[in-house]
Amino acid sequence: MRKRCVVLDDYQNVALAMADWSAISNEVDVQVLNRPLGTPEKVIEALGDATIVCLMRERTPLPRQVIEALPNLQLIVTTGMYNASVDLEAAKARGITVCGTRGVGAPTADLAMGLILDLARNISFENARLKAGEPWQATIGIDLAGQTLGVLGLGKLGSRVARLAQAFDMRVIAWSQNLTEERCREIGVEYVTKEELFSRSDFLSIHLVLSARTRGLVGAADLARMKPTAYLVNTSRGPIVDEAALLAALRERRIAGAGIDVYDVEPLPLDHPFRSLPNVILTPHLGYVTEANYRRFYADTVEDIRAWLDGKPVRLVTANK
Repeated sequence: MRKRCVVLDDYQNVALAMADWSAISNEVDVQVLNRPLGTPEKVIEALGDATIVCLMRERTPLPRQVIEALPNLQLIVTTGMYNASVDLEAAKARGITVCGTRGVGAPTADLAMGLILDLARNISFENARLKAGEPWQATIGIDLAGQTLGVLGLGKLGSRVARLAQAFDMRVIAWSQNLTEERCREIGVEYVTKEELFSRSDFLSIHLVLSARTRGLVGAADLARMKPTAYLVNTSRGPIVDEAALLAALRERRIAGAGIDVYDVEPLPLDHPFRSLPNVILTPHLGYVTEANYRRFYADTVEDIRAWLDGKPVRLVTANK
């Protein structure tokens, strides 16, 4: 019997073109959905009798409620090697295999640096003014050389951002809960306390995995330590930052601005106050969205499905970070 595979949240409608799906075409019917489904009830309705569900990162959560309502589900494939929006315990209880994929490079770090550049030189703002026919030049930019970048989390992505910033002659300082002075020396950055990270940074970029320990890690007290001329950049996960506290700091101009790629609720609601703040640059969770990354994601997705069909699953995901 042929199996039904549903590929979720292919917003750009490229999943079938980014990989060769012929390796599974004799046994699997692939359906691609291009828009967010919304509530768990709508997710359950759309997936129905699916045997295989393919996720693009955490765009569509699969909590216990959804997993238990899908009687034929046997395989979940997520892009990346962890996915906090999948209830792995519920999947395990049902005997559902969960597999992941590799990625390419560190594209999120590139986006973080792009947001820093945009905030420093008002690129988006001046672009919009020119296209609207506004008078020539309205802003004065900031030289990145000599500015201090604070990196919250000095793992793979944080380290890349640090090196990119160093290429612009920025001073780089770093802190996270498990960070050591030795690690900082390896990257050539200064190890500081959390308090110093927020008080000294001209730009502060977040590079942490969302977990019980990091949820709400950046709160009102931390934002209050930032300079009124400083900028916050978040390309990691929205709930790492207390959203209400960040909104208040931005509205009251207690910090200069923010570059935000991730949100508590995604897609970002149309009436969300972030959309109307002039000192915020918003992007729609583009950190991992590059052609090379997508080609790897979908090629590995096909490989995962083929291996599972052959009874030899690969890249098993058994725990989230």
